[in-house]
Amino acid sequence: MLIFVTIKKTILIGIITFLLICTSLIGMCHFYASVPVALIDEELSKVVQQSFDTRNKAMLEQDLKTMESLYDRSTKYGTWAYEHEVIKMKYLKKWSDKQGVKFISIKSIIKVRRLNKREDGLSGNLAVSTEYKYVYEGDPKTVNTFRIGTYHSLTMIQKEDKWLVTKQWHTDPFADSLKLDEIKTEAIRTHILTQKARDFSNLNKRRTGAIEYADRYVGAANEEEYGFVYNKKYRNYNGMGGDCANFASQILHEGGNFRKTYGWNYDRGGASRSWVNADGFKDYMLGSGRASVIAYGTYNKVYKASYKLLPGDFVAYEKKGNVTHISVVTGADSKGYALINCHNTDRYRVPWDLGWSDRNIKFWLVRAHF
Repeated sequence: MLIFVTIKKTILIGIITFLLICTSLIGMCHFYASVPVALIDEELSKVVQQSFDTRNKAMLEQDLKTMESLYDRSTKYGTWAYEHEVIKMKYLKKWSDKQGVKFISIKSIIKVRRLNKREDGLSGNLAVSTEYKYVYEGDPKTVNTFRIGTYHSLTMIQKEDKWLVTKQWHTDPFADSLKLDEIKTEAIRTHILTQKARDFSNLNKRRTGAIEYADRYVGAANEEEYGFVYNKKYRNYNGMGGDCANFASQILHEGGNFRKTYGWNYDRGGASRSWVNADGFKDYMLGSGRASVIAYGTYNKVYKASYKLLPGDFVAYEKKGNVTHISVVTGADSKGYALINCHNTDRYRVPWDLGWSDRNIKFWLVRAHF
């Protein structure tokens, strides 16, 4: 009987102790869930957005001093990140001079995929949709807009009252844009400025279907309402060499009603080379008779012919004898300059040569036969 009473007391003490621990844990959970975590997420997101806003303003105003103030140049990776932004800033100025345009707005929408607070700062992964607006010389009231989507791995630290970028890796829309000085821009600008807007109201349904698909699934360059995502029906090949040809194939098949063939195919088992490889895609389309060449060569040789491109046609970008990228034409700006959509660095209605200004790059301007 004494043993039984002792056991009951032991059990009772254990139950009471357990309940006290649970009550304590519940209180702690309420504290951390309701106060610090939510505040940290919101505050860090604001820090990142502010950094991009300031960077875009500096880019627009060609303000090197402000751009430099955003980076921790005492670190190797912070210095590299800063130097890259300076290269991009200079390139945009050179390209706008060549084009006869002025950028009037650069704004970014950030979708945070992961954002962690660190002891001295933050780190995270982001999808960033940046909208650029420009006007042509002599026509300041007609505003042209395009968007570029990039994927970032970002690290920042807080020094005193400033947040500085110490590391930033991202898909680079201007990686092939370092040789614009070697293009004779005066004659090009004169030609571009004499062009007029083009009318695409009479496009056939297959071409308009291709445009609609290209705009809907352009990923990080899209409007926020679409979630910055690709079509989940298809595999994303960005981690395996690039998704540009896969996206171009989808546009022609899903939107433009090009039927799959034995040589050009995607199914549950995977995709053919001509479906996912840029060089293979170009070779298949031309070899099968589903497309034909409008012009081929360096920018100086093909830019006049680019005005023949129609929505649904495509541009192939060749480096060292191999096509490394494919984009699909989706419209034209107020001077009739062809605009493209693509994946990898996601682009929505971007001028077809922007970011591809190396003198060693050759362009295939290709008519798709719908």
